Amino acid sequence: MRGYLELAASTTMYGLGIVAQTIAARRAEQRPGSGLGLLARLATDRIYLLGFAGQVGGFALAFLARESLPLYLVQAGSSSAVGLATVFGVLMLRWRVRGIEIAMLLVMAFGLALLAAASTPSVANDIPTGTGLAMLGLPLLAGAVAVHLGLVTTAVPLAIFAGLAFSVVAITSRTIADESLLSLMLHPLAWLMLVAALVGQACFAMALQRGSTTSTAASMDGTTVMIASAVGVLALGDQIAPGRSWWVALGLTLVVLGVLVLGAASRSAPAVVTTGAREVG
Repeated sequence: MRGYLELAASTTMYGLGIVAQTIAARRAEQRPGSGLGLLARLATDRIYLLGFAGQVGGFALAFLARESLPLYLVQAGSSSAVGLATVFGVLMLRWRVRGIEIAMLLVMAFGLALLAAASTPSVANDIPTGTGLAMLGLPLLAGAVAVHLGLVTTAVPLAIFAGLAFSVVAITSRTIADESLLSLMLHPLAWLMLVAALVGQACFAMALQRGSTTSTAASMDGTTVMIASAVGVLALGDQIAPGRSWWVALGLTLVVLGVLVLGAASRSAPAVVTTGAREVG
């Protein structure tokens, strides 16, 4: 039960973090670069720092949840933060919301219920350090170089790469979540996890500047959910309750459908809130 409570709290903090980070990223001056310069400028913005704190808190709680819960559930729950961000935006910042968005929030909630009912708590298989660094670190390095060289500049590709980086975070944290604190400090995969989190955060901030909040988060989360869930079941030994494999397939489909449709709805009719003299959509 503790893992499920940690996941619920994590999703809530992620949702609040998305809203706060969006407001800050949109009002920051846009300049070319790898994304680290943008993070440095945003580090002086109190609203962004509040959002970043929400992301850190959400990450910490999700890390704890991954010790016992399968990745297909944890990542689907985390991806649903985009739905909570929409709810928070409507309640606190007067974002506009349409019927299709309300419907997708209900679809995502049903998908999460299926995943929770099909999940079986378990400890993940260990990934050999060398294998993990090669299979997870090399694609991350290649993508980071592409972003730094300006080969990836638009919102959706940046968001997809952020999703790849955060899938590395999810996979590494799932396999090392049962380690002691001292072991974590010395574990190479823990350092890879931190690097991937920094890269994902930088790309997410860049993507938020260039695209709508929901479409950016949807592209990122859809990528993370599919990659992490597949690796979790195929390589990490994530368990599914007997006879409920189709529940997982349907649940993931509904969650990913929800975040993608929310993203499409945001592109065609972006939510708008007023923050001083600027509008954030």
